Amino acid sequence: MGSHEKDPSSPKKALSRSNSTVSSKHSSIQQGSESWEVVEEPRARGSPGREPERQEGYLLKKRKWPLKGWHKRYFVLENGILKYATTRQDVLKGKLHGAIDVRQSVMSVNKKAQRVDLDTEENIYHLKIKSAELFASWVSSLCSHHQGESPDPLAPSRRTPTTAQGPWTRIVPSGSAPALSALASSRDKVDAWLKDSEGLERCSAELSACQAQLRELTEMLQSLESLHRIPSAPLISSTQPSAATERPKKGRRTTRMWCTQSFAKDDTIGRVGRLHGSVPNLSRYLEPSQGQLPFSLPPEYSQLQRSFWVLAQKVHDSLSSVVTALTAERARLEDMQRALDRRRSAPRPGSAGPTGASDDESCISEATNSIDEDLTEPGGPGRPQTGMDSLGGLVELPPLELPGPGLQRRSRLPAPPAPPGDVSLWGLLRSSVGKDLSRVALPVQLNEPLNTLQRLCEELEYSALLDRAARARDPRQRMVYVAAFAVSAYASTFYRAGSKPFNPVLGETYECVRPDRGFRFISEQVSHHPPISACHAESDNFVFWQDMRWKNKFWGKSLEIVPVGTVNVRLPRSGDHFEWNKVTTCIHNVLSGPRWIEHYGEVLIRNTRDASYHCKITFCKARYWGAGANEVQGAVLSRSGAVVERLAGKWHEGLFRGPAPGQCVWRANSMPPDHERNYGFTQFALELNELTPELRRVLPSTDTRLRPDQRYLEEGNVAAAEAQKRQIEQLQRDRRRVMEENNITHQARFFRRLMDASGKESWVTNNTYWKLRLDPGFAHLDSAVLW
Repeated sequence: MGSHEKDPSSPKKALSRSNSTVSSKHSSIQQGSESWEVVEEPRARGSPGREPERQEGYLLKKRKWPLKGWHKRYFVLENGILKYATTRQDVLKGKLHGAIDVRQSVMSVNKKAQRVDLDTEENIYHLKIKSAELFASWVSSLCSHHQGESPDPLAPSRRTPTTAQGPWTRIVPSGSAPALSALASSRDKVDAWLKDSEGLERCSAELSACQAQLRELTEMLQSLESLHRIPSAPLISSTQPSAATERPKKGRRTTRMWCTQSFAKDDTIGRVGRLHGSVPNLSRYLEPSQGQLPFSLPPEYSQLQRSFWVLAQKVHDSLSSVVTALTAERARLEDMQRALDRRRSAPRPGSAGPTGASDDESCISEATNSIDEDLTEPGGPGRPQTGMDSLGGLVELPPLELPGPGLQRRSRLPAPPAPPGDVSLWGLLRSSVGKDLSRVALPVQLNEPLNTLQRLCEELEYSALLDRAARARDPRQRMVYVAAFAVSAYASTFYRAGSKPFNPVLGETYECVRPDRGFRFISEQVSHHPPISACHAESDNFVFWQDMRWKNKFWGKSLEIVPVGTVNVRLPRSGDHFEWNKVTTCIHNVLSGPRWIEHYGEVLIRNTRDASYHCKITFCKARYWGAGANEVQGAVLSRSGAVVERLAGKWHEGLFRGPAPGQCVWRANSMPPDHERNYGFTQFALELNELTPELRRVLPSTDTRLRPDQRYLEEGNVAAAEAQKRQIEQLQRDRRRVMEENNITHQARFFRRLMDASGKESWVTNNTYWKLRLDPGFAHLDSAVLW
């Protein structure tokens, strides 16, 4: 689309919270990605007394993940809400598939592909219009509704200035104490309650206000019943906000207020539409369908009906915010309690261990993350070993040693994260909606002092799971441990949504030698466009390798990261070779508000040597109000498809097998103290960029730990980090230009490229890194100047 001055139908953009519930984020733009244009935030809202015109019709909507393709749905745009269902009759009956608040969404359009994308806080909706005229009409209507005044989240009659705090913006009431809804996030609300002696009183006041609004809803509902005799309307008790609903002809049925119910199939509901017991879905029963009724309604009925819905939405917003805050605080307290329990149950040095066994002893956690049984076996850590390369050949491995005796690992970074300053992230990203961000230069303030090559090594934090898999004799047991390892790779991301890792430059490397964990690791950036990172780790018990490339898509509020590649693990003792894929990652509230991270998709783990068992693990998308957040569900299946093991848990907490409560297979390590000031790093992540004088002497000049911009950021010198980052990026552009002018192709130094019969590309180690490290040493080798 053209500029906003030339195109009067250009829609406007607003950044705030959305109430949409169901859609897909697992999608990519197939055509015209360079034509995407996100529309600007409106300078002024439309007149409150003037409502945009209603628009309706059939559009194509991207199927929700994991389905692919497009399906036809009937959309109705009215009062800033875009509702859709299978047919027009379904919309009129209230059988909606979803509803989108256009006023609180980031909207981007692609005129060439005739596409409209709406990015809410929870989901991304992809719409397609076949006709050019219809496309222009819908864009114009969306623009008009987009400029409409957003509903007041709290006060029904009072309008006061608001604070611009992103999706959690709420009205700030008068008075010295901040209201619950004025805080930036749910966690902030709970923290305020705990830190302030009057916090619980304010929480009680918020809930009392909700109770008063519920009483008002009851009075409205009774008025509705008197105006239009609806025998099946639910009665909301003034003393119990979650009271049961009344159903005629079927007796009483106790149902929680917030649980979705189904329609009763009677003529009354078919003609009018029953007020639903679930407040978020009330809007779908308030269609202006009086013209189709066989009788007339009083004029105040429609206004009262609309007021009921608006107030119900406000109650829902307030209560769901409280529930989310309390749920998060409960989870945090449970984590603290588990950590204290582990400390109390852990034996002190020199004392005998517990005499009884428990389920927790089978978990891989901080207390059991080191190699134990192999310490007494021949070829254990610190002795010459025999491992396997990525293709299965035996190779002699040098000793796993780290220069410097008795190295003490650090437990904190040299400096806390620098404040974000006046970086206008929206100004940088507004032209990148729908595009790959790997080509966009972002300021160093958005980074964390770790590299993508180090992030690959971070997936080995729970390598003890692979050690256990190697020692297991039962192939089904090995599959369970490998599945737990695949899930554990995501645990470290829970507190890391606020920043991104540095992008490696072509030829950059990283090594990690951990005799305490029994493995050594090497990674290299083997391609620049597309960016591909390859890694390889080896120990007595396992060989781990993968090559990964990422497709990054920014959708206005959310950043979607789709990994492409395969993770491989080979267990030398059994000969098993496991392969699996990675799931999609989405970072929400990129521009404003509290950022949070979500993983969703299906992981398929198969054993290429023995097909007796395979495993499917589903990373679930968070449902409405955050229910089901971070959940994983999986199963180990036999060759015939029969389920032999059930797996369930959360990717940031742990994984359990069997029926609830289940037996613990893996549990995440507790976070180190003051992890907030350390970019949310785990203890293992804190150690990845540590550089000692002994280690500096043996590393190649291309190692990430020698990269100056990353080191400056770790030390808190943002200005120097930004200057070095620009210089490194310019050096990479200069090298690429010289290579293109001289028709030179980059050759990876420590990895080689393979192509299978189907044309699939992969990168495996060439087994030269550790040999060169010993003789003649990297100081005697010529390396590219990367920084």
